[in-house]
Amino acid sequence: MRDLDRALADIVAIRSQLARDETFRGLGAATVAATGIVALMVAGAQALWLGDPNARPLLFFTIWVGAALVAFALVGVETVRRSRRIHSGLADAMIWNAIEVFLPTAGAGACLGLVIGRFAPEAAWMLPGLWQVLTGLGLFASARILPRSVQSVAAWYLLAGLGGLALASTTHALSPWLMGLPYFLGQGWLALILHRATRGDDGAR
Repeated sequence: MRDLDRALADIVAIRSQLARDETFRGLGAATVAATGIVALMVAGAQALWLGDPNARPLLFFTIWVGAALVAFALVGVETVRRSRRIHSGLADAMIWNAIEVFLPTAGAGACLGLVIGRFAPEAAWMLPGLWQVLTGLGLFASARILPRSVQSVAAWYLLAGLGGLALASTTHALSPWLMGLPYFLGQGWLALILHRATRGDDGAR
């Protein structure tokens, strides 16, 4: 029994190592692009109907949190479906590797929003830029499981976040476009990279 347990543990370790060394192809380009379109649509809707976001910051951020949850749901469902088709027996390990990469960034962004909202609401204008910086850092970390060219998208989010902080620093005003446009462009860029890297996967069985 001891030899059997050791053999099973070795198999699990080998599968985990194989999953870490293989490029993750569970992200679908079309779904990633759709999340960028969602961001642009939310920004446009807020610009038309929300009025002054600074007068209703809670509603402003609630809408964006809702949009983020929709995006996570879309990507999550597509990731599981594609991973089980493309990665086959390694699908579960590959999905958990991806979660380990992205969860710290998502968790940090959520905690940052809660802390600022509870203890420093006057600094809420910084959240859009800080979230984009965190997105960039998450993509830099994901370069070990995604095509390395995602680092260019990571750099975009980092620069967009810092630029958004600089622009908003003079007025401390919330802007739907400082949220929507960087994510629309960044997700579109990421989708293009994924499309080029996984061009043959949609026909795989």
